[in-house]
This record gives sequence, structure tokens and C-alpha cells, in this order.
Amino acid sequence: MTAVISCIDGSPSSAAVCDYSAWASVRLAAPLTLVHILEETPQVPTDFTGSIGLGSREHLLQELAELDEKRGRLAREHGQHLLDAAKHRLDRLGIMHPKALQRHGNLVDSLKEMEDDIRLLVIGRQGEQSGSLFEHIGGHIENVIRTLHRPVLVVPTDFAMPQRFLIAFDGSANGRRVVERLVQSPLLKSLDCHLLMVGEPSAEQQAQLDWATSQLQQAGYTTYSKTCQGEVEDALESYCQDQLISLLVMGAYGHSRIRQFLVGSTTTNMLRRAKLPLLMLH
Repeated sequence: MTAVISCIDGSPSSAAVCDYSAWASVRLAAPLTLVHILEETPQVPTDFTGSIGLGSREHLLQELAELDEKRGRLAREHGQHLLDAAKHRLDRLGIMHPKALQRHGNLVDSLKEMEDDIRLLVIGRQGEQSGSLFEHIGGHIENVIRTLHRPVLVVPTDFAMPQRFLIAFDGSANGRRVVERLVQSPLLKSLDCHLLMVGEPSAEQQAQLDWATSQLQQAGYTTYSKTCQGEVEDALESYCQDQLISLLVMGAYGHSRIRQFLVGSTTTNMLRRAKLPLLMLH
């Protein structure tokens, strides 16, 4: 059975990751799995057979190897404490007995191995090593979005119950798939739905927007649509602020101006600027 996968670490985002994961688990009626990834670190070799010229340094290498072993044990214990704290928080939110996993290895590779079990991945926009500045984002975020062909919800450090969401719609085949996935999914049902197209006005653009609006309305969404000109990042950010949008939805890959927005430097810029959760759909 696929589950909401919640990536937990020691970052400021972890509490919000739990809260958004609990919210998504309830709305999707899906089980929740907490995952903590222990990144692999180079180890000092413990077998010195055949080493030449070690002399008095051999005991120093032995001590380093013992320190590596102790560091690994402490990292595992720390990870288990993080998972226990997350389970306790979820229990208070009404999520009983979530599964908890601790994995060793690279974050992206570990999540790729779990891809078949993922219905929605929830991950914090700031990782444990990102620092305290808002514009610093987790180094793995973009790779995760590009690698996984699953919905990814990137969340800020504070939780706010989603009330209305905005679709960054470009009329491409991928943009239409985003609409079709939302029509089929219960995740955002009953929330007010806004659509924004950024670009030069045209009859074709309006037809694409009318199609998206019709599909969403038939699925029961209350929709609001608009077209505008300008830079994609600025337009999205301004609209979200003006309309009190609480969640931004976009395609993970596109074939228009949104493509540059999603897979180039604009993605990183938007992740740095956005104070909202971002739902990336393939």
C-alpha cells in the first residue's frame, strides 16, 4: 500500500513536516511513514595489515576508527530520538501508530528505492545543514523533485492549515496532467482553487484556461482563474500574497516558460522566496 512518506531530520522544518504529513494522511486516507536518512560518511579503515611506515601513528588511526564507530552509533541514536519525537507529535494530531524507518545512504538514492511505496512525499524546504537564513534551502530538494516521479510537498518551517491553493497553469501537456491529477485526488478537494496563467494573452491561452476551469468545476472545486503578464516568479508571488493563497501547485516538468521556472534557476529562486508549501506534480 502506498503511503505518505514524511522525511524527518533535525531541521527547523521537521515539526511542520509532521503537521503537513498528518494533514495529507487524513485527506488521502493513506497510512503515514516517517523516514530518517543517515547520510553515509567516509570511514577510517580498521584493518592496517600491510600498511607501511605507520609506526607510532597506528594507534592514532585506531582511535579515529573507534571515534567513527562511536559517531555512527550516536547518529543512529539521535535519529531514533527524532523519529520517536515525531511519532509523539503525530499521536497528538490523531495519527496512530505511524511506521518509522531509519535508512543509511544518500537521501535521493534512498527515496528512489522507496518510490513504489510513495503516494506523497513531504519534505522540509530547509534541511538540517541549511542554516537559519530563510533563503537557504536544503541541498537535496531540487534533486528529489527531478528524480522522483511522485508528488512532492515541500513545506516551510511553520504549519498553516491550507484553505485555498493556486495552480501555476501554463496550458502545456504537463500542465493539463496536473489538473487531471488534482481532479482524481482527494488531497485538495473542498479547498478554493485558483488558476493563474502568465504570458501574452491569446485565444488559445484562454481556451486552455477555460478547459482547466471546467475540469476542476466538474470535480467539485470552486475555481477562480486569471491571466497576467510579467515574470513568472513575481506574478506567482504577488498573486499568492494578494489572494492569501496557502499552497502553491505546479508541474514538476513543463515545456514552456514554466519549464525554465521548474527545472532551472527559477525553481531555486521560488523555493527561496516562497513562504508557502509547494506541491510538485508530475
